[in-house]
Amino acid sequence: MAFQWSLSTLFPIQSQLDLALDDATTQQEKETLVLQCLKKLDEKDLKIPEFQTGLEWLNTEGPLSLKKELAGKVVLLDFFTYCCINCMHILPDLHQLEKKHSVKDGLVVVGVHSAKFPNEKVLENIRSAVLRYDICHPVVNDSEACLWHELEVSCWPTLVLLGPRGNLLFSLVGEGHRDRLMLFTECALRYYREQGLLKTHTVGIKLYRDSLPPSILSFPGKVAIDNSTKRLAIADTGHHRILVVSSSGQLLYAVGGPVSGRKDGDLSEASFNSPQGVAIKGDSVYVADTENHLIRKIDLSEGRVSTLAGVGAQGTDRDGGAMGPQQPISSPWDVTLGTAGGVEDNVLWIAMAGTHQIWALFLADGKLPKGSESKAGVCMRWAGSGNEENRNNAYPHKASFAQPSGLALASQEPWSCLYVADSESSTIRTLSLKDGAVKLLVGGERDPLNLFAFGDVDGKGVDAKLQHPLGLAWVPEQSLLYVADSYNHKIKVVDAKTKQCSTLAGTGEAGNTLSPDFNKSCFNEPGGVCVGNGGKLLYVADTNNHQVKVLDLVSKTVSLFPISMCCTDSVPVKISGPAKAPTLPKSAAKKEMPPVAVSAGQSLIMSLTLSLPEGTKLTEEAPSCWALTAEGNEWLLDNQVITGDILNLSKPLSISTKLPTNMKDSSSNPSLSLSVWVYYCKEAGNTCMMKAASFTQPLQISATPNEEEVTVALAHAI
Repeated sequence: MAFQWSLSTLFPIQSQLDLALDDATTQQEKETLVLQCLKKLDEKDLKIPEFQTGLEWLNTEGPLSLKKELAGKVVLLDFFTYCCINCMHILPDLHQLEKKHSVKDGLVVVGVHSAKFPNEKVLENIRSAVLRYDICHPVVNDSEACLWHELEVSCWPTLVLLGPRGNLLFSLVGEGHRDRLMLFTECALRYYREQGLLKTHTVGIKLYRDSLPPSILSFPGKVAIDNSTKRLAIADTGHHRILVVSSSGQLLYAVGGPVSGRKDGDLSEASFNSPQGVAIKGDSVYVADTENHLIRKIDLSEGRVSTLAGVGAQGTDRDGGAMGPQQPISSPWDVTLGTAGGVEDNVLWIAMAGTHQIWALFLADGKLPKGSESKAGVCMRWAGSGNEENRNNAYPHKASFAQPSGLALASQEPWSCLYVADSESSTIRTLSLKDGAVKLLVGGERDPLNLFAFGDVDGKGVDAKLQHPLGLAWVPEQSLLYVADSYNHKIKVVDAKTKQCSTLAGTGEAGNTLSPDFNKSCFNEPGGVCVGNGGKLLYVADTNNHQVKVLDLVSKTVSLFPISMCCTDSVPVKISGPAKAPTLPKSAAKKEMPPVAVSAGQSLIMSLTLSLPEGTKLTEEAPSCWALTAEGNEWLLDNQVITGDILNLSKPLSISTKLPTNMKDSSSNPSLSLSVWVYYCKEAGNTCMMKAASFTQPLQISATPNEEEVTVALAHAI
């Protein structure tokens, strides 16, 4: 039986308010209407049930209660599931609201995670999503959707605003309600503040991200390869940047990051916001700049980034047809370079997750079919009605997709199609390049309205079951399609001739185990795949493990793709932006070194020797690493954090930095901080441990230039 009060109780009152607000012409009129409605609602006192006991909480020091910690606060409940693109679309609204009104002002946002997929009920997976989307408010894992059912919530996302007694005020269903959200929240804060019912106490918020060590990759979304140059492009999504590396893993370019932004221009200045899809050919890298709602191009030969499509804000246009930079688009999730009209590489295909469609961007610098030159630079819908459905149809505009998130082009006959990973319908679909027909390849169900036909079943066609697939890679010589079956934590392979889908690698459980046996190797929500070395190697963006892995399809082995950041034999990565040291655990050993004399422009080498307890070894699969910072004196490192992996302790780690040529005068000695995180395990048994340590190195600065190196020896027993 549902609780006495639910959103259906609120519906008649809010419907009247919504109609009145539509007719209001001034902001003052709107605020008056909302305040009048608040008074009526206050009299009804529609209190909602308390959060169930025993629920798992994130970003807090402990469980929150409407009667205790949240009493005296205006509370905004965000009912979401982390796979949902519509839920992602309202996060900027919540960020803006939280930036304007703090907890001390009386507002607390609480994410109520009510899962769609079984994989989304697992706390660690929700934790990864909270980090990936930079959610900075408390989140409760209501895995069985108890509060959802009690309040009769019907769809994702739904926002519910509560008063300081846990009383129902307003609800907003779906995305696109920023103005109403701001209006309702600000009026509620004003109304209850004037009544003296708001409290200024803090809530025990503790962000998980603050305790994480740095890592080379952060939630890599997609990976692509140019087999002619043997270079890979990696969407380092969590670091808001694109990495271009050699086939051996040597870093060639790092563009963007570590914080989000939107800027074209020189490679050193350009910025992105959670990029996902990448396509690379020669010196051109095409990027689905997802949360900027843009398509970008990185020109490595010219050293510049430019915008090809999008206006930098989420669009609602479902048809398109404008020149790229004037065409609003919505959450592009993947891109692939391909053909249209029989001409190679003249179109960039786009999985437009935000409007559930497939779009085409006709490249202005590409060849176009004779007679269609007028399309150069145009960005337009190619297939999909815009309705979120699993509808196949001979006419591309009448077909429907559900959050398409991965693409692979099969331009050769007899295939001549675009493969689409349609994540929310858990299907793989085909879009014909000849006649535009959209058909099912594997997964899902024949009912176009059923988006819940998911599972983990090998089989043929509709009998096969997937769970939120995100990535695809096509091997024409073998007629095989590789699938990142993300929420099943597996890599699957589909025979395009027989439509037979089978598991290639992965146990079905989230993990990070490397094994000679494909079936014993573990992944964690892999988001992208690409094929290299003549179809012999499969590169996997293992998203939640912050790694790229390589599947050798000949030897059937899995290995870690070694991006060359190891401090012992390569140049460390500089993460630009505010140089703030990650939070060390309380147990970390801390040591302050004697001051060392240095000069402007001098190279300082910190030689660190680490020793493990007898009978232990480094955990190969875990991210042992170091970070060099200069908190409070960021100018020493040009406002950067320098990081590197710890892969080998057989010799000292040599960490080098060159001091600025223009040294600031400082009466108090500035210092550098070297932090290390070491994961190790017993050689006999499966017990794994992590220890951290930090070294503070004060500097006595001389303005006289000195080109000689100065070395400081550090040592620590783990």
